[in-house]
Amino acid sequence: MSLAGEAVVAPAPEAAAPARPRAGAPRANPLLVLIVTGMVVALGSLGFVSAAPNRIVSGKPLALWVAVEPGVAALVAALVVALGASALIRSGVWRDRLIALIAAALLVASLLAAAHAAGLVAAASGPVARTSLGAAFWIVAAGAAFALADAVGRLAPHPLAQSAIAAAVVGALLALAASGALSDLSLAREFANRRAAYGAEMLRHLALVGGALAAALPIGTLLGLLALRRPGWRKPLFAVLNLIQTIPSIAIFGLLIGPLSALSGAFPGLRALGIGGIGAAPAVIALTLYGLLPVARGAFTGLASVPPAVIDAARGMGLDERQILRRVSIPLALPILVAALRVVVVQLTGLTVVAALIGAGGLGVFIFQGLGQTATDLILLGALSAIALALVFDLALRSLGELIATGERP
Repeated sequence: MSLAGEAVVAPAPEAAAPARPRAGAPRANPLLVLIVTGMVVALGSLGFVSAAPNRIVSGKPLALWVAVEPGVAALVAALVVALGASALIRSGVWRDRLIALIAAALLVASLLAAAHAAGLVAAASGPVARTSLGAAFWIVAAGAAFALADAVGRLAPHPLAQSAIAAAVVGALLALAASGALSDLSLAREFANRRAAYGAEMLRHLALVGGALAAALPIGTLLGLLALRRPGWRKPLFAVLNLIQTIPSIAIFGLLIGPLSALSGAFPGLRALGIGGIGAAPAVIALTLYGLLPVARGAFTGLASVPPAVIDAARGMGLDERQILRRVSIPLALPILVAALRVVVVQLTGLTVVAALIGAGGLGVFIFQGLGQTATDLILLGALSAIALALVFDLALRSLGELIATGERP
């Protein structure tokens, strides 16, 4: 059949599809944009610092533009805007480097701006005047710290590199504090007034955590091993340990006062050793109870993860059960065991704060003294120190776990 004279209708071209970003292409950081928006709102509506004529009277919030000179306020605002603009850059590595640099600068600049405001308040109202950090400062500082940590996490994913960068940032802040640039802030004055007590309570805090850890590690490991070797005991064992975790820490401290007081009364030798209803003894016992579950769970999970074929091969080589545990199971389960150790150390560091209520001492002393005196900066002195201590432990043990997992050595 001839097709002559017939119109040939070409198919209509399809509409061009909109361009899509390539897979894996870097995109803007919407979370950081949201955080920077919060910073802008906070700086515009909340107090950057709080000024009071003395330590007892409540402070009056001062906005950034009122508290500092215009050039200092403009610098902080410019860094906030630059951080928001850098979050829109669609270039992965260079964007992260720029964000890390700006966030670190903003963190230092906001702290120096607060110190500058404190100096102006002290010059105007006298040396007894107090300047506390306001809500806007904490929002800006927390946002800058998050942006810095997020960018560093992408640029240097290895925990050792993150630890080195964190140490450099902390070192810079400590050098800034040691230089006296922050001495007019109320938080720095609280520290200066309690410098000797602060060192003693920090050591006391570490001793309580260490004592509880020294007891929880062997007991929890044995319980985890028991749960592995006795499957019938597994559910009731972990049920009891889970139940202990649900009891408020202050309740356990209170419940131990009566029995330990009776024991120390019946046996004077225990009292001579410092064991009584209040003090370090009930604190260490209670913290040990709280540490059992993460240690036992980590020991059970780690030892259960060892392949049965490896255990059979070790038996075939003539190793007994104790040698298999020491030479085979524990080395293979070590990354999981270190992860469990990280959990329990961070948990105990926070819980030890409450031990100050029963006379055990530690960083909680400053928190409860501040609550009794309505001194916010004294509360912050204890709380921020406990948080910093927990973060140091967390980062150090994460680095250790990464070294073990990758087979590296420090």
